[in-house]
Amino acid sequence: MSEVLRKVETAKEFIAALTDFRPQIGIILGTGLGKLASEIEAVITLPYHGVPSFPLSTVESHEGRLILGNLSGKRVLALQGRFHSYEGYSMEEIVLPVRVMKVMGAQVLIVSNASGGLNPFFQAGDLMAIVDHINFMGENPLRGRNEESLGPRFPDMYHAYDPALLRLAEEIALEEGILLRKGTYVAMPGPSLETAAEYRMLRTIGADAVGMSTVPEVIAARHLGMRVLGLSIITDMCLPDALEPVNFEKIVEVANRSEPKLTVLVERVIERTELG
Repeated sequence: MSEVLRKVETAKEFIAALTDFRPQIGIILGTGLGKLASEIEAVITLPYHGVPSFPLSTVESHEGRLILGNLSGKRVLALQGRFHSYEGYSMEEIVLPVRVMKVMGAQVLIVSNASGGLNPFFQAGDLMAIVDHINFMGENPLRGRNEESLGPRFPDMYHAYDPALLRLAEEIALEEGILLRKGTYVAMPGPSLETAAEYRMLRTIGADAVGMSTVPEVIAARHLGMRVLGLSIITDMCLPDALEPVNFEKIVEVANRSEPKLTVLVERVIERTELG
């Protein structure tokens, strides 16, 4: 057994010893989005430091808890806080929770984040469904020895973001009167924000929003055969010719204001998602 698989199995067995609950859907809650967890009818809540092999989230606005429970008629495993490359974690550590979700039974991953808007037609507070991504992190979570029991050596990123889930999210947004943009998300390593020249370059190559997460988790999920829905809150605009100094308090404030819309969207997507 490889070290990667050993860590995944150790975490799975630890959780299984505490509960027989088996999730159908995994959820990753990002900056300013953790309050969706309060809507989950929790069966068990575990701090990350209590789960073997799990890293710890060092981002102030991330709670760092694993929640298993029921939401909108489905069994879910939610991560209240994620892990980032800029915190010093390896790609293997960043995607460990996604692999644990899958081996515990999750078929779908819903991943959210806060991101900067590059598309001039967007504005702060918008929600964006991710239709594709660009990996500019300089690393890939599948680099190194492949664990065949988890997925193939060369997983296809065709339709990395599930078209049926995207259509469902659009339908629900229309029904609920929620403006849902669509776009391409580009992942940068961070933690420094980009220069005006870099924002201009990212927009030129087709990115609509920029952040420092999500892509490794999505790659790992697709390697595992999970269907993925990605959602971003546009917390600030990164237009190279109209840049202003970053105000992180304002970013969190915008994320918090937009959170109720995202909560409704995610709850209804989960309710209406068909599982095999």
